[in-house]
Amino acid sequence: MDLAGRVAIVTGGGTGIGRATCMRLAKAGAKAVVINYSRSADDAESTAEEVRRLGSSAVPHQANIADEGMVKAMVASTVERYARLDVLVNNAGTTHFIPHPDLEALTDEVWNDILSVNLKGTFFCCRAAAPELKKANGAIVNIASIAAHRASGSSIAYAVSK
Repeated sequence: MDLAGRVAIVTGGGTGIGRATCMRLAKAGAKAVVINYSRSADDAESTAEEVRRLGSSAVPHQANIADEGMVKAMVASTVERYARLDVLVNNAGTTHFIPHPDLEALTDEVWNDILSVNLKGTFFCCRAAAPELKKANGAIVNIASIAAHRASGSSIAYAVSK
């Protein structure tokens, strides 16, 4: 995979699969990786330092992807800084650990929190990035979960959202 000169946004890029994705993009020659995070600035900065060591520009950007205004601002900031956007990796996600039979514990608040990030947030990112990605003949990669196929995992809402 040759990503020379390409610019990417990775949501949830500070840890886990998101961090590994940032490293892979840098190793493939990406010009820049924007590392989206919601809560952990330290993790995002640590990932950015590693990406920079690999030769790519890296910028942590705090945004709650469930907030469409924040998502639009993240995309606009990326395009303003790098004059393009080629790749969007929707990796951010959240959950609450609730046994599937415990329907009473799965409150409206918990349900809405999970679906707002995992479902709406992914859509908000796609919609905000689409015009720039079309210009660049870019790509969207949506990270999902086996929970979508097995209705397993941390909660019913998580399985539904994946």
